Amino acid sequence: MADEAKAKGNAAFSAGNFEQAAAHFTDAIALAPGNHVLYSNRSAALASIHRYSDALADAQKTVELKPDWAKGYSRLGAAHLGLGDAASAVAAYEKGLALDPSNEALKGGLADAKKAAAAPPRRSPSGADAIGQMFQGPELWSKIAADPATRVYLDQPDFMQMLREVQRNPSSLNMYLSDPRMMQVLSLMLNIKIQTGPQDPDLPQTSSPPPPQPKQEQPETRAREVEPEPQPEPMEVSDEEKERKERKAAALKAKEAGNASYKKKDFETAIQHYTKALELDDEDISYLTNRAAVYIEMGKYDECIKDCDKAVERGRELRADFKMVARALTRKGTALAKLAKNSKDYDIAIETFQKALTEHRNPDTLKRLNEAEKAKKDLEQQEYYDPKLADEEREKGNEMFKQQKYPEAIKHYNEALRRNPKDVKVYSNRAACYTKLGAMPEGLKDAEKCIELDPTFSKGYTRKGAIQFFMKEHDKAMETYQAGLKHDPNNQELLDGIRRCVEQINKANRGDISQEDLQEKQSKAMQDPEIQGILTDPIMRQVLMDFQENPSAAQHHLKDPGVAQKIQKLISAGIVQTR
Repeated sequence: MADEAKAKGNAAFSAGNFEQAAAHFTDAIALAPGNHVLYSNRSAALASIHRYSDALADAQKTVELKPDWAKGYSRLGAAHLGLGDAASAVAAYEKGLALDPSNEALKGGLADAKKAAAAPPRRSPSGADAIGQMFQGPELWSKIAADPATRVYLDQPDFMQMLREVQRNPSSLNMYLSDPRMMQVLSLMLNIKIQTGPQDPDLPQTSSPPPPQPKQEQPETRAREVEPEPQPEPMEVSDEEKERKERKAAALKAKEAGNASYKKKDFETAIQHYTKALELDDEDISYLTNRAAVYIEMGKYDECIKDCDKAVERGRELRADFKMVARALTRKGTALAKLAKNSKDYDIAIETFQKALTEHRNPDTLKRLNEAEKAKKDLEQQEYYDPKLADEEREKGNEMFKQQKYPEAIKHYNEALRRNPKDVKVYSNRAACYTKLGAMPEGLKDAEKCIELDPTFSKGYTRKGAIQFFMKEHDKAMETYQAGLKHDPNNQELLDGIRRCVEQINKANRGDISQEDLQEKQSKAMQDPEIQGILTDPIMRQVLMDFQENPSAAQHHLKDPGVAQKIQKLISAGIVQTR
């Protein structure tokens, strides 16, 4: 299924396995070639491994399939920018923003594209940089995969990491030329054979022993055997590159130390380690997001927000992974929600969570957004709560009810409930309005709310029983009236309700109702889950069969209180009739 392949692709992308992600999205596209989201996702995966030409083709297909989808233009702009076409990137981002002016990803991309367009033209690379540039093209992967000698390297994580580093920074090629695999790939890309050690072209590449040699030649042969093969001379690495690599390694160690302190809840020490990592390497925004997480635990929400803002800004400059930017926005939203003191304070937190979801749809972010929206709604209710104004609105509703202006009365009752959502009298009065308007389900819901809020409120039972009676559910109405009498045994309205229900039930049992009314009653009863449960019970089905075929056995069944109660339920519902 396309959805299954898409889910695998998303999981691989989240884990940083971009080649694997692209493969899964390709499988999904084969199953659903008209799905624009799949082309968009594959474009992102291909761009992550610097296959910008292929990413551009997918982005163009995305826009072709869904020209009104802003995210497609974000993919298009990223691919153009990766290929060095800043002008086309600017145009793509601007088209996307015309569709979604508030999209932060498009805004950030447009800023990067404009910055690249304004930059002076770069000189053509020379020396090691020029060789390193050969690793930037999309043909790199196809050439490595096509050559049997290099194909196996694609399954070696350390080699793939070296290739990505060279793609990111061509001048770093010098650091890896001591690796024979890199020399072999370089030989492949240059289309020349680079000698990596002295070999005799006439000797087969096997482990079989060499043919016997004359005795006088044996010392020389042994000397050649023990002589180590010369390694290719590594290209000279600049002091600046060495220092950069050392600083990155030290920064990672500081981050690991910070993670360990965080797990121990030693937050002050964790802050020190993450700060040190930032000082050593400002090209990894995870140090900022990790420090922001510590600030949340310490209750220093303002410091957390500052770090998250820096992480987002720096992430845009570095064109960091969308997931990292989303993480920074999520943590900022969490801090803003913690600082919220009223409902309006939640607006910016909710907006921040929404921005995070446009970067990367993460279940944790979605959960935090829902929590913030619920907290805002609860606070709005608390801020709007005013029992005095609620009473005034209820009285206005009562006046409209007396004038038989039921829709106007409902409006006042609605406002009263917004001011005081636990006033059972308002629910009772609104239930009466709904009854007058024939809106029985709405009236029943309000009556049940009365009973839920105050089980001793007799009016709730009379409202509910009256609505059930009007709906010709006489057995249910009688149960409601009986439940009310437990709290108010002398309530005349409840007693009258039971009397009316008994009359109607007996009338139905005698067959004194029209065939049309009987069918309507039976139809409603058959929709009742309790009735359905009785009729599908194997024991009750046998009892009903005995009632028709074996009256003496039926009388024996009625001695069981449970069976007798269910039979009475069926009689009251009109399913079983007695003559």
